[in-house]
Amino acid sequence: MLDPISEMLTRIRNAARAGHATVSMPSSKMKVAIARVLAKEGFVGDVLVSDVQNGKRTLTIGLTYRQVDRTRRESAIRAINRVSREGQRVYVGAKDIHPVKNGFGINIISTSQGVMTGKEARKKRLGGEVICEVW
Repeated sequence: MLDPISEMLTRIRNAARAGHATVSMPSSKMKVAIARVLAKEGFVGDVLVSDVQNGKRTLTIGLTYRQVDRTRRESAIRAINRVSREGQRVYVGAKDIHPVKNGFGINIISTSQGVMTGKEARKKRLGGEVICEVW
């Protein structure tokens, strides 16, 4: 496990494509912060952190779906892509934060005041590391 954030995003992407109701993973403060931003923006449902054996914490994320017709449903997350990677970090200033998919998606940015969407960071005039893009 080289990059825990990439692993988290991959688990969410795979669970959404498979149609699962929830996805579980090892917890960390950064993962919980990213999950809460996704929940606030409506891409995922409940975010629960629970204690498991040996004191390890588990993050469980409820996935949301939209009903397309009577028999089909699609995930609220069309795509979730990691921008800043272990080998190449991507930092932006407040003026360089651009909308994702003409405002239909969000970018999640880690700033000095916490993890937030790109829109919030631009409003507060904060730059930081671009973690991922979701639409």
